[in-house]
Amino acid sequence: MKEPSGLIRVALDSGGIAAGAAAVFDELRELTAKYSEIKVIAVGTPGMCYADAQAEFLIEGRPHLHFGRLTRQNVRQIFEEFVVKGRMPAPNSVHEYVVLGARSPGHELPQAVASIVCADTQQHGDQDLVALLKACVGPETEIIEVADFGFYNRGFALQFFPGGLMLADLARDDIAHAVAMVRRGEIPDVGTVVKEAAQLRIASRNCGLVDPESIAAYEAAGGYTALKRALQMSPAKVVNEVLASGLRGRGGAGFSTGKKWQLSAAETADEKYVICNGDEGDPGAFMDRSLLEGDPHCVLEGLIIAGLATGANQGYFYIRAEYPLATARVQKAIDAAVSAGYLGKNILGSSFSFEARVRLGAGAYVCGEETALIASVEGKRGSPHPRPPYPSVSGLHRAPTTINNVETLATVPEILVRGGAWYAGIGEGKSKGTKLFAVSGKIRRTQLVEVPLGTSVREVVENLCGGIATGKKIKAVQTGGPSGGFVPQQLLDTPLTYEDMSALGSIIGSGGMIVLDEDVNMVELMRFYLGFNTDESCGLCAPCRIGGFQLKRLYDKLLAHDASHDDLAQIEKIAHAMQSASLCGLGKSAPSPLFATLKYFHPEYEACLK
Repeated sequence: MKEPSGLIRVALDSGGIAAGAAAVFDELRELTAKYSEIKVIAVGTPGMCYADAQAEFLIEGRPHLHFGRLTRQNVRQIFEEFVVKGRMPAPNSVHEYVVLGARSPGHELPQAVASIVCADTQQHGDQDLVALLKACVGPETEIIEVADFGFYNRGFALQFFPGGLMLADLARDDIAHAVAMVRRGEIPDVGTVVKEAAQLRIASRNCGLVDPESIAAYEAAGGYTALKRALQMSPAKVVNEVLASGLRGRGGAGFSTGKKWQLSAAETADEKYVICNGDEGDPGAFMDRSLLEGDPHCVLEGLIIAGLATGANQGYFYIRAEYPLATARVQKAIDAAVSAGYLGKNILGSSFSFEARVRLGAGAYVCGEETALIASVEGKRGSPHPRPPYPSVSGLHRAPTTINNVETLATVPEILVRGGAWYAGIGEGKSKGTKLFAVSGKIRRTQLVEVPLGTSVREVVENLCGGIATGKKIKAVQTGGPSGGFVPQQLLDTPLTYEDMSALGSIIGSGGMIVLDEDVNMVELMRFYLGFNTDESCGLCAPCRIGGFQLKRLYDKLLAHDASHDDLAQIEKIAHAMQSASLCGLGKSAPSPLFATLKYFHPEYEACLK
């Protein structure tokens, strides 16, 4: 038998490590030590957090499969059966694990069907699908049942190997006909040929695929091509390309990235700065961490390009101290970029020089606000100050400063490579491009997903993430963190655009998305968020400091069934005062989810009155 060859990618991000991925990685390294043609590498999360610890197997002559819920024990038997012997492990022969289909389906029609992968038969309540497939093809074709292909509510789905042709939207009665057509070398006239992955990965394009600690791997994936191109352009042309893309800040406010760069570039100063805001503090948010852990060079390249475009020669990564792995990988990326000539004096022989440093945040939620972040970088207490002047005019050390979110900067290199017009062609209306969402809560599949803006909330929650795990009804989806809002069940078809979410009284925010089922008490949940925002307030301004405390007391009365209609009126009055008079975005936006619960779930407030 020919010695097996190929590549195994193990997701070694924080979530994976917490689930035991480091032990899985070590075990696979030991198992492959005698197989010179198999390489095992560490990568960031591919997004399917529910499957941690996980590894992707790309073994020559075998279906492209992704194994999840791995342990040191079960990966040993999976390796022996799947890699060495060329067959699937027998059911129930190892500890629990899941098998997922290929992330990116192939398009080729196989000349001879060696394997058929079928997805999630249990979801459809049909235990006989495997038997049906076996009857269609005979013993020479292997049938492999996997947990999912990354999408739901599309009927039965099949993938044929070699080639990877994927069919979805199949009815049970279509299956035999579809298989027969593929075996004859014909494209089936039933179901739908899946030509693209269910997601569109731009910011997260390398996560789960490239070793985050290898600059060579990043370069092999096209890394630093955008920087080389930018060095051949004038700073104004770089800014104009980003303006043409329609890219807006992915950290919450949604301000035009190109406009922000333009404002800073227009300032005349001896020193200018750019800062990557990696202070991800929203509960349930893990987009920035995943990017910094999974593709730090991409974010670094975006930061360098931002410096070139705005005339800055110094940049900072501001990362919360709770992200030690992200911090370590960013520092390794900086060191490697210096050695490769992408950072330092006269980058790649040009006249442009740039340095990058890491600064750690101390976990203060308010430091996600730009002026508080700047104060923290300067070594001061992280307290906000009134604007104007805005950071683009007077920021770090009173110099013009551009602050961009992690996801924003991760998107920039691809815009420079493919062009602003390409990016502007994705999305809907004024909301261009894609957005990362960290979906958690009472959801079947906790995931990091990246979809074009304009995709509906329902598509993300029900199709990509499988809906409620308990089988209960969705009550609402909380978006934008503690300062965001709620999308009630009856409005789940709302497109995820800045404009549509604003019309609902919510925001896209940084991308946290928490799914709530029908058992959640919205008044109790709102009390939790008020407690969070009050605890995280810097205390500098009275509306936020005192208003938050007063609201907590009133909500305690509600939950004790000791409140009156006058108390409800007082809640709204205080919330409006906070919204209009607070110093910074924390106090101004803290009442936003409150107003959403009053609007969409008012009967629950009435039920709390004495």
